[in-house]
Amino acid sequence: MSEKTDPVTGSGAFDDGENVAASPRQALTLGDVINARFTRRRVLEGALAAAAIDALAFSRIGRAEAGGGELRTDRSRPLFDFKELSAGSDETHHVAEGYEAQVLIRWGDPVLEGAPPFDAVKPSAGAQALQFGYNNDFLGFLPIEGRADHGLLVVNHEYTNDELMYPGLTAGRSRLEAVRNCPKPLVDASMAAHGGSVLEVKRVDSRWQLVRGSPYARRITAMTPMRFSGPAAGHELLRTSADPSGTLVLGMLNNCAGGVTPWGTWLTCEENFNFYFWNKAAAGASPNGRALKRYGLPEEYYPLGRYYDRFDIGKEPNEANRFGWVVEIDPFDPASVPVKRTAMGRFKHEGAGSIINMDGRFVVYQGDDQRFDYVYKFVSDAKVDLLSRKANADILDRGTLHVARFDADGSGEWLPLIAGHERLGAFKDQGEILIHARLAADALGATRMDRPEDVEVSPRTGKVYVMLTNNKDRGKGSNPGSDAANPRAPNPFGHIVEIVPTGGDHAATSFRWEILVRCGDPSISAAGATFNPATSRDGWFGMPDNCAFDADGRLWIATDGNAPITTGRADGLWAMATEGAARGTSKLFFRCPAGAELCGPCFTPDGTTLFVSVQHPGESEDPGHPATFENPVTRWPDFRPGMPPRPAVVAITRKGGGKIG
Repeated sequence: MSEKTDPVTGSGAFDDGENVAASPRQALTLGDVINARFTRRRVLEGALAAAAIDALAFSRIGRAEAGGGELRTDRSRPLFDFKELSAGSDETHHVAEGYEAQVLIRWGDPVLEGAPPFDAVKPSAGAQALQFGYNNDFLGFLPIEGRADHGLLVVNHEYTNDELMYPGLTAGRSRLEAVRNCPKPLVDASMAAHGGSVLEVKRVDSRWQLVRGSPYARRITAMTPMRFSGPAAGHELLRTSADPSGTLVLGMLNNCAGGVTPWGTWLTCEENFNFYFWNKAAAGASPNGRALKRYGLPEEYYPLGRYYDRFDIGKEPNEANRFGWVVEIDPFDPASVPVKRTAMGRFKHEGAGSIINMDGRFVVYQGDDQRFDYVYKFVSDAKVDLLSRKANADILDRGTLHVARFDADGSGEWLPLIAGHERLGAFKDQGEILIHARLAADALGATRMDRPEDVEVSPRTGKVYVMLTNNKDRGKGSNPGSDAANPRAPNPFGHIVEIVPTGGDHAATSFRWEILVRCGDPSISAAGATFNPATSRDGWFGMPDNCAFDADGRLWIATDGNAPITTGRADGLWAMATEGAARGTSKLFFRCPAGAELCGPCFTPDGTTLFVSVQHPGESEDPGHPATFENPVTRWPDFRPGMPPRPAVVAITRKGGGKIG
């Protein structure tokens, strides 16, 4: 997610809440609604489910058999054979020569039947709930009948830039003032723009298109009924006046990155949920104040607390505990109820990079995206059953959450967050440990990292790559200075850490690690960047965020924070070598329009299409030149007067066919 600075005052709204260290220096009832949804539930089985599992299992088969062995890839292919794009920044997107970038769907485009056309001047929560949401982030492609040209595209909608969305909102006010005083109809429209979308997509000839009227099409919003499962479900810290059972919740918030599972479900991860809660006075007087502070609660940014009691900590002290989870969704069953899987812990999740371990258990790596926070992994108790979709239905409810300690000698240890541990005696039970996972990780002495964002596993080598976006506060004031795993203080440009599980066993509690690359401009010695010397002047980048591996196991890195004011270039997608003499060499492949970041890179299984998310185009990084609905940095992708910039999903293909890269 972006670092956000208020364009009028220069104060960091999202930046302050996301990046200031929170870790220590050392009608119908909701039950009726959900029950009704379960009654109508259609459980998908048979050939379609098997095809989805087969397609996903193929990308992991080498992992299951060899725990980090080689997959069937075309080893004869050049590492990256595209002509590198020039770095820079302007009002539109750019892709490497020989490729086509097609805008597939934009904010406000229809998703469900009956959705009205997008109307920029008449926002409506009802319309938005049927339309594509805002700030598309994570993308996942799930094949239908094993096909790489036909499948479901699942999309996170992370947050909203209200100042860019609504005309007149910022007149005479700063961005922060405008958003905090947003009228309720617009707040409701923004909440409907959160959540996620399920789209059926199909490639016809050389272009991708949405399948209109698809039975799988779905919009999930900040008001969609969901349930809790796992060790914390029903816990006293999850109970509210609307849900005394502690098992039911409305909506998901700030869903950033995510993942897909071998059994064909979508893992979507809640990140900066603290921005939606209010009442700092009540939080300061709360007996739960330490935990609230550790999660940055309440931030009082989006004004939900003005209009809804459940977002006022003074009125509902436990509601905030119901956000910050990994949510599992079955995209093949649009009537299914999303499930917040509490065994995977509560923090500001960036993603859910997964692998089937050599012993068949499921392992999910996760980053907690805040300065000085931690890297986690979850190891299931049960083994994945690739022949039975139902057998994996609750596999994420039982297992062990670990947090990483990176030692100076290049070794590391995964520390289990489990009840009974001698350092976790202050927690009443496993549910409390998971609800307050950050506090438990603090107690175990985990390594405080430089904003861990996406964490993904190479399908070719089994190595794990952690994107560390930046940490401008490291070494400042009383904040910790540099350490082996975070070697620059401050660290404005970020770095990438490579983890090698002991013996290729992702369930092992030990590992080796090293830094793949320190980001920034290598031509400036003070930056301390360590790209391979073969990297061109266009190939270096700062602020790594999301990443993905293609069908041949090659690493692609999306960035967040590059701009003329910081690095002299826009955000985009870089291809990076991780092995051999070219290790640490990167090449620029796709460039975002001004003000945007790149998110969610996702390849089809055959490697011939790359989907990317372009988020918050038109945003300004310059405090002296605020971006508003009336005055955005760009009006991408429509470029029409009076039309705001619109976040969009882009499908990239090679002209004439063939694999990407």
